[in-house]
Amino acid sequence: MTQVSASPSHKPSFAAKPKVGELLKREGLLSQEQITRGLAAHRKEPSVPFGNVCVELGFVSSTDLAKVLTKHHRRIPLGELLLHLGLISTDQLESVLQEQQTQNPRKKLGSLLVEKGLIDEAALIRALYEQSQQANECGQRKPDKFDALVAMGCLDQGELDTALREARTRQRPVETLLMEQYRLSKQEIGAALSAFYLCPFMEYDDRQPVAPDCMRGINLNYLKSNYWIPLQVTETRVEVLIDDPRALDKIRDIKGLFPGKEIKCAVGLREDILKYVNRISVNHDKKTAHESLTAILGQLDGKDEDESHNETEGEIVINENDSAIVRLVNQVITDAWKQRVSDIHIEPDGSQHNTRIRFRVDGRCFEYLQVPAAYRRALVSRLKIMAHLDISERRKPQDGKIRFRLPSREIELRMATIPTAGLANEDVVLRILAAEEPMALDQLRMTSRNLKEFRALLEKPHGLILCAGPTGSGKTTTLHSALGAINTPARKIWTAEDPVEITQRGLRQVQVNAKIGFNFAAAMRAFLRADPDVIMVGEIRDRETAEVGIEASLTGHLVLSTLHTNSAVETVTRLLEMNMDPFNFADALLGVLAQRLARTLCQDCKQSYHPAKDAYDALAYGYGEAAFARLGISYDDRFLLYRGRGCGECRQTGYKGRIGLHELLVVTEEIRKLIHGRATVAELVEIALQQGMTTLVQDGVLKTLDGWTDYAQVKAAAMR
Repeated sequence: MTQVSASPSHKPSFAAKPKVGELLKREGLLSQEQITRGLAAHRKEPSVPFGNVCVELGFVSSTDLAKVLTKHHRRIPLGELLLHLGLISTDQLESVLQEQQTQNPRKKLGSLLVEKGLIDEAALIRALYEQSQQANECGQRKPDKFDALVAMGCLDQGELDTALREARTRQRPVETLLMEQYRLSKQEIGAALSAFYLCPFMEYDDRQPVAPDCMRGINLNYLKSNYWIPLQVTETRVEVLIDDPRALDKIRDIKGLFPGKEIKCAVGLREDILKYVNRISVNHDKKTAHESLTAILGQLDGKDEDESHNETEGEIVINENDSAIVRLVNQVITDAWKQRVSDIHIEPDGSQHNTRIRFRVDGRCFEYLQVPAAYRRALVSRLKIMAHLDISERRKPQDGKIRFRLPSREIELRMATIPTAGLANEDVVLRILAAEEPMALDQLRMTSRNLKEFRALLEKPHGLILCAGPTGSGKTTTLHSALGAINTPARKIWTAEDPVEITQRGLRQVQVNAKIGFNFAAAMRAFLRADPDVIMVGEIRDRETAEVGIEASLTGHLVLSTLHTNSAVETVTRLLEMNMDPFNFADALLGVLAQRLARTLCQDCKQSYHPAKDAYDALAYGYGEAAFARLGISYDDRFLLYRGRGCGECRQTGYKGRIGLHELLVVTEEIRKLIHGRATVAELVEIALQQGMTTLVQDGVLKTLDGWTDYAQVKAAAMR
């Protein structure tokens, strides 16, 4: 970025040059009379640039002035551009330039102006973008909506051009590539879009309402394919979130749907717009699903008098391929997917009681539906057929998989049947294994220390990184987020998983099969012959897998895996107890991330409150009183915690979603020496805490203070 600079002995001169008036006249922007009047006004204030005088008199716009100057002078220095835009005075610019040269030569002019309160960040972004855009026009390059990222110093022009080409080649959104590969934040992307489209940038926010009246008569599939959504409608205007406010066809459609109203646009990322549309879709689908289930159950009830009875068991004989049973099963699975269900529990209770269906969401079960008892066998048999199981076998457990096609995608369900007490009762549990996109690393809600240290570990060329926690604690999600952060064309990444739950383009993902001897250790050995840079192994289940993982990390590969242990430090001692060589293990290990999932407060009904002193004391005790005191948080009238009061979005529970609690052990030289000596858990914990590690409970306390969860959920998730 070109900046105005001057020495104290030679101040910059911004006096009017006749050429400016001539250029404006030549471009048809000024008349001779206006030039004469402008020069007269300029003589009264000679320190104000002639162009600025013309802007103040209303003869020419600041944008047109900047375009003309750039056209004939290639590029306007930032300071001069700020003057022409009327954002600062000459005296202010000269003062800051002098300070820049004498006190802060490495600091950029724009940063100094913002720090001194002379301009705000929005004004700086506007000026930087104007500067880069005018330079682009001068060089006959078509402006791009991400040019402001170059002007802001987020990346250079070569990197942006590379990202644009790669996005086209890989058929991925440019903003996604910029965030994942170039580590740009969504806020930086948003600032660039805001500068380009000259309208606000809006992220997805659970708390942002979408008025039902906005959606009347609008097809949701149309909104999904065109990437816009109306958020608010008044008598005079409609507020729209859109991916491209300059798309004339979309604006024309909006005007047609909301005739006579002013259109106020905010620009957003496509993924965020789809979240809003999907939220509306889910609410609509809930109503439709309820009506559909009512109709299906009504159809089942209507069969009672028509179907023949099994005299010995007192149940109606229904074929598992009966249309009502097929529709019921399909509806249950579809509803489970839409409600973010992890597990479906089908629980028959004999011939005298209804069969109960429960869903597990965010780690908690709730009743979804009751099906007439007479249809329990048909329901289970239908699921067995879908999973290719033996429908006649009711005496022993069976396992299988179901591939189910939703309107927009295919999902996989892992099915287990278990005979239960009663007359031919069989429970069925379905685990939904949705092949989802990975979360971005910064969406895991790690603390700043943990995120910084974890990113640093992932940048290492070789070594072993472990993620520890019980089943269902989000380990696979975390590992795939980690892989997503380093998944670039420059790296070859192999994964061995059982099953493959999350898919990523660019990874070579392998499903292991223990029944044929293709286990994790065998997969890793195969990977080592396939030129890997990074290897991810779903789980270290035995000594053989651990040894191969350590060997791979010591021979120049980055290895990531998981382990079922309670804490980061216990992971180290557990592997030592598996008779790992302490020296090889210590040399290979980079770090261990232990984690749990705690329920988050519902963002739709969360509210702050001033708690009793007991709640404050409980947090201090859980965190460690001495360590808590160092946080500098005192109990006074300003001390607030948060709770959910319950609403329709969270089924009146006050909780919706889950958040990770993290404990990151970074293996330093001191920790490595302790591992060499087979140190105890207590010894390792003491040193790790001294070096900045926060325990799972401490991380939970911090997230409680930030309003993500409450202490009851932290204790339930992280305390033993």
